[in-house]
Amino acid sequence: MPTNKNALVRYRILDRLLSDHHHYYDIHDLTEKVNGKLDDDGFEMVTQRCIEKDLINMQGLFSAPIEHDKKNGKNCIFYWNRSFTIFSQEMSREERSLLREVLSTLGQFGGLENFKWLDDFKIGLGLEDRRPIISFSNNPYYMSDPTLLGTLFDDISNEVVIRLSYHTFTDPTVRSIVFHPYLLRQYNDRWFLIGAADSDMAILNFALDRIDKVEPLPEKKYVECPDDLNERFDDIVGVTLYKDRPVDHILFWVSDASKDYVATKAIHDSQVRLKGEAEQNLRNQYSSLAGGAFFTIDCIRNYELIRELTSYGKELIVLSDCEVRNDILKRIHGMIDNYSKTVSIKYRTVYS
Repeated sequence: MPTNKNALVRYRILDRLLSDHHHYYDIHDLTEKVNGKLDDDGFEMVTQRCIEKDLINMQGLFSAPIEHDKKNGKNCIFYWNRSFTIFSQEMSREERSLLREVLSTLGQFGGLENFKWLDDFKIGLGLEDRRPIISFSNNPYYMSDPTLLGTLFDDISNEVVIRLSYHTFTDPTVRSIVFHPYLLRQYNDRWFLIGAADSDMAILNFALDRIDKVEPLPEKKYVECPDDLNERFDDIVGVTLYKDRPVDHILFWVSDASKDYVATKAIHDSQVRLKGEAEQNLRNQYSSLAGGAFFTIDCIRNYELIRELTSYGKELIVLSDCEVRNDILKRIHGMIDNYSKTVSIKYRTVYS
């Protein structure tokens, strides 16, 4: 059972221990006491690192007056105000409303069993449910295990090394890898896990619908990512990064029917619409293209980029870079070949 699902349970136990008037506990004592109570109540036990993060969360979420001081030869942790409890704080109407909406918004990223602790959390704070006022596109049901997103969320949060069993689209053979999970990223309504292989710490990504099993390996030391993973996506569309490929300057034209859509929903963050003298020079160069607009993006060529550019059909034409154009032409020719093999002779005659 994932530890984050039991966050509220652990907070309640820690809250009592930190306000104990008669005893002082160090981090080892707190971990032992919490795990003893979790075990008695049928919950999965947690690591010392998890308890340390719980204490940080309690300070951040509830302004818990946690103090560290040496008592009886131990580095003890306790509430300096022993009458404090995180479960009897008064919140303003605005604070309650904001917290309720934040929890409801987080809950939308599951509809998943592992996020039911959010409902318990709301109940514990006395926050009533109400109609959602923001909705995200989300489809967790393409995954074979609907709890997988919550499980991986928990593993990343608690810095747990995992063993992934997975298969590819082209090969059903199940493979295994020891993995340090860092980030869950959504692209095109699919979730991807980004992390490092334990063998060489190479950054890899796995689509969640290709993952068959996740096993925690608490005995292995978790290695944090030394880089800002979000920067990894600055130069790409989607999640696939080829380090040996350069950033290409890509010029494309979009028809009047789609130019406003592309302008307001950029294909990449670097997208620029060309105007003025630059636009006029292109219109002179490509006089066969009537109307529309010219755009540029600067990104690394990958599968997701080619698919995105091709998805506009005849409404978008890539004018340069040559390798991007060639990849698109290969895809178009492949489509024509496939249709030619499957469409009847009569229709092939009509549309040839």
